[in-house]
Amino acid sequence: MTKADIVIENARVLTMNPEAPRAGAVAIAGARILAVGGHDEMTALKGPDTRVIDAGGATVMPGMVEAHLHLFAGAFGMRLLQLDGVHGLPALRDRVRAYADDNPDEALLICKATDYNLFGNGVQTTRQMLDEVLADRPVLYIAGDHHTAWANTIALDKAGLLHGREMPTGNEVVMADDGTAAGELREHAAYDPVMALRSSGGREGLGLAGIEPEHVTPEQREEDIAVLKEGLAYCASFGFTKLHNMDGNRYQLDLLREIEARGELICRVEVPFHLTPDKPVDSLEEASALADDFDGDKLSARRVKMFMDGVVDSSTAVMVEDYADRPGWRGEPLHDAERFAAACIEADKRGLQISVHAIGDGAVRRVLDGYEAAQKANGKRDSRHRIEHIEVLHPDDLPRFAELGVVASMQPPHPPAAMDFPLEPWISRVGEARWPWAFPVQYLRDAGVPIAFASDWPVSDVNPMRGVKAAITRKPWKDGHPGHASTLMEALHDYSTGGAYAGFDEGRFGMLKDGMLADIVIMDRDLESAPVDTLDEARAALTLCGGAVTWEG
Repeated sequence: MTKADIVIENARVLTMNPEAPRAGAVAIAGARILAVGGHDEMTALKGPDTRVIDAGGATVMPGMVEAHLHLFAGAFGMRLLQLDGVHGLPALRDRVRAYADDNPDEALLICKATDYNLFGNGVQTTRQMLDEVLADRPVLYIAGDHHTAWANTIALDKAGLLHGREMPTGNEVVMADDGTAAGELREHAAYDPVMALRSSGGREGLGLAGIEPEHVTPEQREEDIAVLKEGLAYCASFGFTKLHNMDGNRYQLDLLREIEARGELICRVEVPFHLTPDKPVDSLEEASALADDFDGDKLSARRVKMFMDGVVDSSTAVMVEDYADRPGWRGEPLHDAERFAAACIEADKRGLQISVHAIGDGAVRRVLDGYEAAQKANGKRDSRHRIEHIEVLHPDDLPRFAELGVVASMQPPHPPAAMDFPLEPWISRVGEARWPWAFPVQYLRDAGVPIAFASDWPVSDVNPMRGVKAAITRKPWKDGHPGHASTLMEALHDYSTGGAYAGFDEGRFGMLKDGMLADIVIMDRDLESAPVDTLDEARAALTLCGGAVTWEG
């Protein structure tokens, strides 16, 4: 009889297996689950070298799947100044000037998690306000959603943006009445010129645009590997065993392969080919090449990522009807309908999964149109094409998700006031009439649409238990409106089994069952008996990926 390498006992096991949803112990041999059952059943599986782990009555469940994150940007961002909860000139000045003193040689000071209401509710942040914080060194303040940034005057001037610049569709240098830049930069193309001022040449955004870096020195390569390793370790500390990266390039995949060769790839990682609006459809040949070259157990590249719009807060999300606070404006899609349909048809024909950022209901509709065009052209298959975010959905489009087999990739931390994001300007720009169909998790769930939960780190905190709490405590913004809250089991399912399904991995992990890969997390408490208001304090006590311990608190 095969003996177990590890036995986890005295556990409240949530298997996510509908045939046997609960157990008291799990046995592991090598990379796979040997048995799931009760304490007595495990006795015969223990040998002299078996490691026995007493879970102390805590929850044991499948390893978490982070179904939407930006690994390098999130990891690098931990090294930058975080402005979570910072508001007003005095507090901002204290934080930024101290950061400047600590980084005297940095050509650009980058601040993350900047609130849209930095200087007060409804107050538009301007370069002049930021000059009062620090005027003699370039500073860039990036919003939590990473779709808007603000720069002081010296940064705008050095970047050649002070007097404006023509931008690609969906990007904007906001101009003031005096004909100079106001300080607000909407979307990446608008603030990339400022990012380029950084001493590193903007490497903190590595992979976001899907472009291969030039002239990488051996020292930079090792530093980039160090950043990725820090991100992997941080994710493993929360119980993640699989990461769906939402940006990337071959360089990033090469770094991860090198990490794997060193025996240090502690999370499974999937990296997409980023089809930006300026890349021709025939560049999908590169996507197929990546899929062929990276198709391993722990590292893969079988997906295409696109953006259809921006975000509501900067009015760059695409709506079916006008913005409530801006009559006549509905946003501009980043891909025209014909090009997007052609891209979907080609990617689908190549057998690649597609995931598209779509925030507004107009963007969601265009993505669904593209997926429908692919299905008509190539025939129906188990494609599991995804839509990322779905912050607003038009009621007419709900049935199309199930009809087309689309996966809804949702982020419980994103609804305003659910976790860290303020109500304004989001709710006013969307308008009350659309609130019931905002972040419509319950409508999608009731329609039988597969759901995967995630954080979009570094846009929001990667901690899945903060996301779980946000999902189950979500409240409507008006009495009588749906709250779209989840139960604890629904949220845990969508952070584990749902993510596995979204990545075509449900036959390998995402469930605790004999023969499945031993991707498992032992939490530090019994999640079912923990008070709801303490769920965000829960952490992984131990994480295993393929039977190997990747985190032990």
